Amino acid sequence: MADLPPPVQGPTAKEKKYDRQLRLWGANGQVALEKSHILLINSGPGVVGLETLKNLVLPGIGNFTIQDSAVVSEPDLGVNFFLEEEHLGGSRAEHTCGLLKELNPDVNGNFVSEPVESWISHPDVLFPYTLILATAPIHPLVLSTLSAYADTAQIPLFYVHSVGFYSHFSVHLPPAFPVVDTHPSPETTSDLRLLKPWPELLEYATQKTANLQGMSPDDHGHVPFVALLLHFLEEWKKEHNGEVPQNYKEKTAFRETVSKAARTNTPEGGEENFDEAVAAVLKSLNPPEPSSSVKDIFKAPESLLIRHNSPSFWVIANAIGLFYTKYGVLPVPGAVPDMKARSADYIELQNVYKSKARKDLAEVVESVRFLERNANRTAQIEEKNVEAFCKNAAHIKLVRGRPFPVIPREGEVKFGGQARTLAQQLSFPDSLLPIYIAFLAWDKFTATHSPQAASSALIIPGLSPTDLASETENITSLAFTIVSDLVKEASASPDEADFATVKTQIGECVQELVRAGGAELHNIAALTGGIVSQEIIKVVTEQYVPVDNTCVFDGVRSRTAVFRV
Repeated sequence: MADLPPPVQGPTAKEKKYDRQLRLWGANGQVALEKSHILLINSGPGVVGLETLKNLVLPGIGNFTIQDSAVVSEPDLGVNFFLEEEHLGGSRAEHTCGLLKELNPDVNGNFVSEPVESWISHPDVLFPYTLILATAPIHPLVLSTLSAYADTAQIPLFYVHSVGFYSHFSVHLPPAFPVVDTHPSPETTSDLRLLKPWPELLEYATQKTANLQGMSPDDHGHVPFVALLLHFLEEWKKEHNGEVPQNYKEKTAFRETVSKAARTNTPEGGEENFDEAVAAVLKSLNPPEPSSSVKDIFKAPESLLIRHNSPSFWVIANAIGLFYTKYGVLPVPGAVPDMKARSADYIELQNVYKSKARKDLAEVVESVRFLERNANRTAQIEEKNVEAFCKNAAHIKLVRGRPFPVIPREGEVKFGGQARTLAQQLSFPDSLLPIYIAFLAWDKFTATHSPQAASSALIIPGLSPTDLASETENITSLAFTIVSDLVKEASASPDEADFATVKTQIGECVQELVRAGGAELHNIAALTGGIVSQEIIKVVTEQYVPVDNTCVFDGVRSRTAVFRV
């Protein structure tokens, strides 16, 4: 019995429960979710915020808190699936919290029924939360307080608004929000280094293609395509002054050379390994040059000056930047695509790439340790984090977060450095920016006309046609003022016809907001909640690339657009 192997351990109950999502963001992403504590400041109809929170409770966020001072009313029962008749007259925060907790016993839920204006004034009341989600309509002073706290605490802030068939959300991220695990498409992650091979790779290719002409049919049909391409590249360089194929014409000619070398007198009528080599020419014969955005990360001030409290991202970025400066390439990721080859040959090729990846990683780790000693960092960066960075170095992303415009009760709406770009996008055909402008006007109207703008919508369904027309005119006027301020800030001179078209589009958008009476349609709120929760998961897990920084949804035409505001 002592000689028997240990029993195979199957997946745990938790792994079974979260199996699908673990495939998306892995164990590290799940741990990040479970460490999060999300605050929902639920204003207005309160549907979109709860739909967002539902999609975060199901995958297992650690904690959530609902701040909502509203009392459950009859209109709530018509749009909010988390409330029932027995809840009428009760605290909306308490009842929705209880029902959300039923969705996942692993999640801890809390609620606050105190009005947000007084609650937010308590010292350190926002300290426990790792992310804040606020829904409209919300008082500008409250939103300004949240934005200032997000800046100081370096935590993400989401602002969501849904009215009728339209919705939008904005994301306020920290000034430097890096993403290492961006999950690029598999087609873009293959880095075979065929144009800059190292000695061991060349040796492997030479060994596998020795006497290529005299090989048996079986051997000839199982030479890995990487070895074939390296072999024919060496032949090409002998006839072209040591140069590899440079442009499309030369690559096409090289591809013809490889194709003609395949044997056609086989039972299959060709050779799959040569087909793979031909298909890989255009996408693999490119210099392993990092993108400009990756180079910008190496040149960023945070990367060039490492301090004792520098985040690990910048320390590793500095080390990989040194590696790139020295060799002109990034560390080898070490992954090899599947290909036609014998198992022994394929494993040997894998080991060549993995050995080079380990060697590059060791050099980067050595640089990281030097930077840590030089900066007197007390906490040592784990090697697995350096390895993850090396594998994804070509696809890392840095999002420069910034506050979104908070509508002032008085004065102009300022767009800063994005004004010119936004002014240009206004005139684009089918642009969704007019919807965003209409939402800004709606926010400004509620901020200046509603004594309870922080907790309820100003306009409700059932107004007379005269009242609706009056409100439409007022809000449209505010929207036109915002557009005029934007154009003036951008120093732009729009064409009169284009400007008239834009004003017409904005007027139609305002009419939809007023027609809905400030109410949320549950299907639009649910869809928006799904989109927002997806972005929150990206931010919390620090995987995939989040929206930067405002997304607009048009439920009439089923279209979305992202703007930097």
